[in-house]
Amino acid sequence: MLWALTVVCALSLLVVSEQGSLIIVLPVAAWVVTSSTVGALIASRRPENPIGWILVSGFLFAFSVFFGTYATYTLVTHPGSLPAGEVAAWFSSWVQEPVYELIIFLFLLFPDGRSLSRRWRLLLRINSVLLATGILVKAFHPGPVAGEESVRNPLGIERATEFFDAADGLILLLTGLLFVVSVISVYLRFRRTFGIERQQIKWLAFAATLLGVVVALAIIGELLLGGFGWWIFLVLVVALFGIPLSIGAAVLRYRLYDIDLVINRTLVYGPLTLMLVLVYLGGLVSLQYAFRALTGQETQLAIVASTLAIAALFDPLRKRVQAFVDRHFYRKKYDVRKTLDGFSIKLRDETDLEQLNADLLSVVRETMQPEHVSLWLRPDSRTASQGE
Repeated sequence: MLWALTVVCALSLLVVSEQGSLIIVLPVAAWVVTSSTVGALIASRRPENPIGWILVSGFLFAFSVFFGTYATYTLVTHPGSLPAGEVAAWFSSWVQEPVYELIIFLFLLFPDGRSLSRRWRLLLRINSVLLATGILVKAFHPGPVAGEESVRNPLGIERATEFFDAADGLILLLTGLLFVVSVISVYLRFRRTFGIERQQIKWLAFAATLLGVVVALAIIGELLLGGFGWWIFLVLVVALFGIPLSIGAAVLRYRLYDIDLVINRTLVYGPLTLMLVLVYLGGLVSLQYAFRALTGQETQLAIVASTLAIAALFDPLRKRVQAFVDRHFYRKKYDVRKTLDGFSIKLRDETDLEQLNADLLSVVRETMQPEHVSLWLRPDSRTASQGE
């Protein structure tokens, strides 16, 4: 039911939005529907796990955007064209508030729906109080809503403006602190767990790290370009898609162990792409400058030469980056591979059975690290019968 309401709200949002704002509204609506869909899927498969229900609650964000857009449309853009504009403005003032506390719940309960320990349950209670208090403060806070100065909260208590401002600031501070603590809880859970739960946390950590990198690049791009372009917003929304999708893969355990391969390929092809782009741009600028100095004009040969250069460098650079990543991030697997490669070479040349036995036991100890290892060779039945 909540998922259906989210889809209807997202579609209605596209209808009431102005044509110029669709480039922002459309990806936001797509993200909300994706998050709610993943949440509905988890809730249907794992109804005892609150993670799915938290994701489904993304409909609150969709409601907030819809009510805000509706209020702006009927009160500012086309006054009186649609009914209940002030009611929509009031809903838009507070309906989005629980989303931020629900994100904290998500981190505190991920991935199995239980807190890290009994002591961490206190944070769940504090966050619940903040959620309820935040709704009340936003519902009666005077001032503009829906992103428009001319659209005011119809139930705002003007005489208590200072009180609501102070309460809003305190809630914002406490929410920020709780968010940091909830992220720390994910890290502590990762340190304490092994096997399946560790793989689940890896999915969320990978998506969150990718989002953080994109946000950092967006900030750098804003500083360099002198403005927040619409393309930066689209990149951020695309990166946000990774959060619900990674949570869905983790909780439903779909291709759970593929995350190691995904992380490995990201660590390899991310720096590789950056290096190739720098080589291409540097070669292009240098060659164009050289041709301009020699002939007095630019030429397409610089583009061709730069393209051929990165094509020739791709495979050698990829192997070097892969080796670097394996040595520094996958040291155990890298050492295992080197040990097995060395043993396979020795196996071809070794003829002494006792020495081969010792080498094999050494390889098993280095790669698998068991508490105890021994090797028993079954005697050849034909040799034994002949000896009798």
